[in-house]
Amino acid sequence: MPRMLDVSEDVRAEIGDAEADRLLVGDNAPGSYDCTSCRTPGDSEQERTSTVLFVGEETAVLAFAHATCIPSQVVQVAEEQLQGAVRSITGSDAVHPEQLEHPAALSPEQAVLGITSGLVLIDDELHPALVVEPTGAIARPGTDGSRGDEFLPLLLEQGFHPVHRVDQLPPVLHGWSILLAMGQLHAVLQPGTGGGAPVAWWQAHAPLQVTEGWRTAANKSQTVLVFAAPAGAIGQQPREDLLRDALDRAAAGGLLVAAAMPLAGT
Repeated sequence: MPRMLDVSEDVRAEIGDAEADRLLVGDNAPGSYDCTSCRTPGDSEQERTSTVLFVGEETAVLAFAHATCIPSQVVQVAEEQLQGAVRSITGSDAVHPEQLEHPAALSPEQAVLGITSGLVLIDDELHPALVVEPTGAIARPGTDGSRGDEFLPLLLEQGFHPVHRVDQLPPVLHGWSILLAMGQLHAVLQPGTGGGAPVAWWQAHAPLQVTEGWRTAANKSQTVLVFAAPAGAIGQQPREDLLRDALDRAAAGGLLVAAAMPLAGT
């Protein structure tokens, strides 16, 4: 069955016309896959899917991503990083993409966004908050990460605001929302491309339980505060007072951004 695949000219030039055409008609292309960008499931039979070719010095690996996450492109990566990623998944050395009968979403290890829920006191009122912190440095899509961690610059470009003190409500980020269903956190949604339906910026692999107090505060305000900091700035905090201290330290160090997002669901 034909797949809803996007194959860019750069990718086609690397893998050849014959392989590109086989992908487009459904040969050598998976139906389902894990998006190499957001790491959530995708289905090339049901939604537009980008082909992403990771290229090292001697190795190339084809991966797949939601077209709403990243466009089809060629990404240069370090050879040892690419080989290590393939070995960890397949247990063998990498091969060129035209030799892969089922080129699943093989990609270099990527940072994962961790989310912690908690209540934050601002102006003597408790507000429901989510704290987002990646497990590692975040590179700009299509780059090799040599420019350092670009997590905060990317969020600032999306409309998040710098936070220097956690004592004021951040502005609402229009088009974004927090998906809560049956008292559980499912996703952080961002605007779709071209005014399309919202897509998941972060999605729980399994719905996350939130406290009764957090859910009550969210239902009251219909707004959730989302704070974000680079890897290592917040850490795992066992109590909300320690989480607030970590937020204050990150803000004082210029390592915190935030936005208010409307609540979707109950």
